[in-house]
Amino acid sequence: MKTNVWRSEKWMLPFFIIWGGQVLSWVGSRVAMFALIWWLTDKTGSATVLASATLAAMLPQIVLGPIAGVYVDRWNRRLVMIAADGLIALVSLWLAILFWTGEIQVWHVYVIMVVRELGGMFHWPAMQSSTSLMVPKEHLARVAGLNQAINGALSIVGPALGALVLAVGEIHHAMLMDVITAVLAITPLLFVFIPQPERAQRDAETKPSVWTDLREGASYVFHWRGLMILTGMALVFKIALTPAFSLLPLLVKSHFDGEAPQLAGMQAAFGIGIILGGLLLGIWGGFKPRILTTIASITAIGFLLIILGGLPPAFFMAAVAVMFVSGAAVALCDGPLFAALQSTIAPEIQGRVFMIFISLVNLTGPIGLAIAGPVTDWAGIQLWYIVAGVLCAAMGIAGFFIPAVVNFEDNRPASVSPLPMPAASD
Repeated sequence: MKTNVWRSEKWMLPFFIIWGGQVLSWVGSRVAMFALIWWLTDKTGSATVLASATLAAMLPQIVLGPIAGVYVDRWNRRLVMIAADGLIALVSLWLAILFWTGEIQVWHVYVIMVVRELGGMFHWPAMQSSTSLMVPKEHLARVAGLNQAINGALSIVGPALGALVLAVGEIHHAMLMDVITAVLAITPLLFVFIPQPERAQRDAETKPSVWTDLREGASYVFHWRGLMILTGMALVFKIALTPAFSLLPLLVKSHFDGEAPQLAGMQAAFGIGIILGGLLLGIWGGFKPRILTTIASITAIGFLLIILGGLPPAFFMAAVAVMFVSGAAVALCDGPLFAALQSTIAPEIQGRVFMIFISLVNLTGPIGLAIAGPVTDWAGIQLWYIVAGVLCAAMGIAGFFIPAVVNFEDNRPASVSPLPMPAASD
């Protein structure tokens, strides 16, 4: 693969031009999502509504994510990102009009979340796999740490701007801000070159079907024993953690008797933690092997959730502190894992592998939401945080004693071959 030019100092300018545009888009998306979630919370006050809204956003990725990965590997990734950002801008504009005219209904928000997720499930693997081609392998962990730090900053800026927009303006202004930032993200993609992976020689000769490409990606994942065990652990982690974060607005409102500023404060503390955790990862790089940093962070997140669930209503500032430390743990959890995947998986198959992994992990998110909504409406929201913490802590501790997980980077598949299933045509 002829990508030596991207293995010098020349990689920085084109990468960070594109990356900067994406950061602006993330700001708009955070503002819009904060406004939408708070609107649902204020209008319904129901854990079931919040859980089902998150579920609606997750379903497209679970069902269609692996197929999206196939097309990301086939198509020009720059054009994929342009189309995805454009779709998000259009649906946000539609939602702004609905809010402005007073025609908005709860189901409209559900539809918007689904469509935004459809765009995101193409955009995310395209950006991740492009990063592995534009950034030298030795710098991938640092870029991952920088991404975590920026996500932390956006966790502060997004809720703060969202609360400000709701305080001095209307919710349709938040939607319009999302439209503007999406356009700003598209602009550099129109001019900056992104290297594309070369398809295998047999692909040029035989032009495999979508089903064959999907089988190849699945084979790569299922024959990587360490990744499969790690995926199983992530399934349990996801079923416990998804409701804990989705129902945070209700924890603030019903347990701590807070409002939008208090929710923004907790999310800001979480974001500051992510910033510091990401910066630490960028400087330190994590344990060797890198997965040990991820496992230790999962364990820490579990104990922090137990503490959060056990705090009495008067200890709101303690909850803010817990969210701060949790943010640092999340940064140290995600960054090393995806840096390891980017540096070990061949670029021409990364779209499929990333989306198969993410889809499998997200498969259990709806299960957690389906259980958590009615349970918290009936038994109280704190119970879920305690149960989720116990599950995460136990899973993290177990990970230290599984050699296939600890050494998973060294045991990856040497090649890609389809699973023995009957082929299907497009």
